[in-house]
Amino acid sequence: MSRTVAEALVDVLEEVGVRQIFGLIGDSLNPLGDAVRQSKIEWVGVRHEEGAALAAAGQAKLTGQLAVCAGTTGPGSTHLVAGLYEAARDHAPVLALSGEMPRRLKGIDYHQSTEPDLLFRDVSLYTQTITAPAQAPGVIHQSIASAYAGPGVAHLTLPQDVLSSRVEHAVPSVATLRVRGEIAPDEHEIDAVACRIDAADSVAILCGAGCRGSAELLRDLSDRLKAPLVHTVRGKEIIAYDDPRWMGGLGMIGSKPAYNAVQDCDLLLMVGTDYPYSNFLPAHGNVIQIDERAAAIGRRAPTAIGVMGSVRPTLFALLQRVRQKTGSAFFEKVALGRRAWDELLDKKCDLMRSHDRIHPQAVARMVSDLAKDDAVFVFDTGLNTLWSGNWIRQSGKQRIVGSFNNAAVGTALGQANGIQALDRTRQVIVLTGDGGFNMLMSEFLTAVHHQLPVKIVIFDNAAFGLITLEAQSVGILPFREAIEFTNPDYAALGRACGAQGFTVRDPALLESTLIEAFACPGPAIVACGVVPDEMPNLPHVELEQVGGYAVAKIKEAIAAFTGG
Repeated sequence: MSRTVAEALVDVLEEVGVRQIFGLIGDSLNPLGDAVRQSKIEWVGVRHEEGAALAAAGQAKLTGQLAVCAGTTGPGSTHLVAGLYEAARDHAPVLALSGEMPRRLKGIDYHQSTEPDLLFRDVSLYTQTITAPAQAPGVIHQSIASAYAGPGVAHLTLPQDVLSSRVEHAVPSVATLRVRGEIAPDEHEIDAVACRIDAADSVAILCGAGCRGSAELLRDLSDRLKAPLVHTVRGKEIIAYDDPRWMGGLGMIGSKPAYNAVQDCDLLLMVGTDYPYSNFLPAHGNVIQIDERAAAIGRRAPTAIGVMGSVRPTLFALLQRVRQKTGSAFFEKVALGRRAWDELLDKKCDLMRSHDRIHPQAVARMVSDLAKDDAVFVFDTGLNTLWSGNWIRQSGKQRIVGSFNNAAVGTALGQANGIQALDRTRQVIVLTGDGGFNMLMSEFLTAVHHQLPVKIVIFDNAAFGLITLEAQSVGILPFREAIEFTNPDYAALGRACGAQGFTVRDPALLESTLIEAFACPGPAIVACGVVPDEMPNLPHVELEQVGGYAVAKIKEAIAAFTGG
């Protein structure tokens, strides 16, 4: 039986497990909207198309399953692009759909005319315009297959008249459209890795997002090798914070003992990570990297052996070959440093450190303490990421999502909406700076409209705090006219949108305010007035940065004194 192209597309999306499409309906997408209305898929109407792309990215990051967003002709689709970089950079499978004018109007500089295939080429693994109904089944299959193969973004342009046209053939090979399987490592490479590990006196293991689902194997390998486990930001969620093997993160969002472990070990085992900051990695070259992406191996640090394989089967194979190490001095040294670091963090998040001001570390730690055991934390980008990344103490069952590779400000709320749409009973908490929330605060209306009970915690310091820190690190006086701003009354905004809103500036009221907000049945905003000039505890600071901070502070003092 013939179906319209729109119906054929929606049928396939439903069959492969897509539960929502995020977007804004326009005239070119009306046939798609009509097909969705007749399906089991939920259309989640957003307030801005970037929010649609972010919602799809958040879903895909959390689950690894295909998520879908849509924008109509011209600007409706161009708005998708910024949000799609979230999926592209974090390798999450997303299908983006662009509505388009009827084919007869192409090429004559018509109203809202664009060239979507050119526009989406950088952010997409696959982009194609369906120009004829007979082309649709094969192209639909190819787009979804490409999104899973990357994984990453695939994009289709859908002219309105093509969407409404009928197609005789079904989309082929739908059963093949699924998450790709694990890659087994080469046995000879495993033997070589085991020999090198056995020869090393001290081993540290750097765990990335590719380790998700392999926590027990990591613990077993740590015990076998007496090796401390260090994590990237995306890997933080994999093991509970209080696990004695889990020594903290590497980098600005990390711990000093973790940095020392990576620098001081005889051999570093990088597992499921393409950690980008080479200055935090050792230069001695005794590095082994395990990754299922061949292109990622050896590009961040001098690497002795690269193993192409998925983490779980590779660790399983290694555990069968490596010998038990008996000396634990290296592990104990790192563990001792980790305990001292934790004590330092505890002092920094003490609510009563200042009786009349809230320190941002206290906000992150209190959110962590009050969150449910299976909550999802969604971090925005900025100085708030340092507070959240360093002071959240994850349970091992909680999930942490953020813009960790794209590092885009203003992405957290959109991603949280997509995650919350999957399960409206699960606790989803956004931790964002005021600058990030202000960028796409319209997506709070999306949460209210679709009854998505997202809880938004705002670090309110009336500035882009990380930009200040970055300027000071190189000795530049912060351009305060450009990075400081006036905020609205966020609590009043929450209520005006039909939800709940809270403001807290007294540290004695922080816990009770968060408890009340988290108990709300729908979405809620909690604006936390925090100390604006708090300096993070950086685990490793270059000498030039120390000098830069000092110079910047001297310049600020002179400017304040002279009125300049």
